[in-house]
Amino acid sequence: MLVPMLHRSHLRTHLRAPLYVLLSLPLSLAGLPLVAAGLLVGTVLSVTALGPWVVALTLRGAKGLGNAHRVLARSLLGYAVEAPEPPARAGSGLFARRRALLGDRAARRAAGWALLAPLTVLVPLLALLVGYVYGVLLTLHPLLRHWNYTTVHEPDGSVRHVSLKVAGMEFDTWPRLLVPVAVGLLLLLFARRLLDGALAPHRALLRSLLGPSAADRRIAVLEETRAQAVEDAAATLRRIERDLHDGTQARLVGLGMHLTMIRELVTAGAGPEQLLAVVDTAQGNAKQAIADLRALVRGIHPPVLNEGIGPALDTLAADSALPVTVTVDVPRRPSPALESIAYFCAAELLANAVKHSGASAVAIAVTADDTALRLRVEDDGRGGARVGAGSGLTGLLARVRTVDGTLSCTSPEGGPTVVTVVLPYS
Repeated sequence: MLVPMLHRSHLRTHLRAPLYVLLSLPLSLAGLPLVAAGLLVGTVLSVTALGPWVVALTLRGAKGLGNAHRVLARSLLGYAVEAPEPPARAGSGLFARRRALLGDRAARRAAGWALLAPLTVLVPLLALLVGYVYGVLLTLHPLLRHWNYTTVHEPDGSVRHVSLKVAGMEFDTWPRLLVPVAVGLLLLLFARRLLDGALAPHRALLRSLLGPSAADRRIAVLEETRAQAVEDAAATLRRIERDLHDGTQARLVGLGMHLTMIRELVTAGAGPEQLLAVVDTAQGNAKQAIADLRALVRGIHPPVLNEGIGPALDTLAADSALPVTVTVDVPRRPSPALESIAYFCAAELLANAVKHSGASAVAIAVTADDTALRLRVEDDGRGGARVGAGSGLTGLLARVRTVDGTLSCTSPEGGPTVVTVVLPYS
């Protein structure tokens, strides 16, 4: 039972693209005259109060058609196009809604889609005709030739039936009948690829006109990175507060208590041994408080970064449990913000390699040109690293996106793992 079920599932998947073309064509052909006529009538009547209403209703209909095309593309092609952001609410009432529709960029782009979509559907329709229809007809030619033929009257008065003739050659006898069958099978074999290629301009137009515009995507990215930056800053402040409260503050309080004890012991005339014991304890608390403050400052901005990204990475590599090779080629020193992000990314990636990868060596390379600073961290571990929910790489991606940076990870099973961070110069 499993094999027939798999065949049926594969057949359904194979027929979804042709079904999309057959459903999208009448939808596109119906939308073109309706939207064109609505915009034309609305423009002509724009000198009257009725014109804006006609244009607004046309734009609303174009958005509805666009939604239908997005649903078809997602359900049949598996091509998900994100819906554009809805326009800002302009208030209640019919006139406010009309004003919002007339100013809606997504509605205007949907109208452009309705006018251009029929052009991009014609090529897939031709590919469907060639790949599927002619593929089936040619494959079944030995059977169909008995019903699908042309009567030819010879000069001697005889009559012949010709079903397929190309460049003067007839394919009605064996073994010539095998030629159209072979051609038909080849067409059916490559029909899906042919149709997918023909749908490429249609998909591109679908994404560009029915999806969010470049400006909308940019705004969404900026809003997301701003929220992430605010969350990171708040988390950093909470961490600093917690470290100061639980560590340094407690040690300073202890230091104050020991100084009070020393004062009381001196006043009471205590012996040198007792005084020295309390002094040693106070001195230890003071040293530990200084160490905690240095570690806290290093977590905010490592002092070694003042010397540049090269010395900072060398120091990081020297403290690592794995052999680390550092290569730095930065002709022009980047801004402190980019250096800091690159350093913390390298530190996090090196820590991940030590903890999770099972690697025996790590290579860190930093290069720069006039456009960007690039950090490349490679380890020879077991691989399998992914940028996903709950992964440390997700946090690094959020960090680099605050400066319009990118992070890519190549980590096949068995390794190696290569993480590349690109930080563009602003």
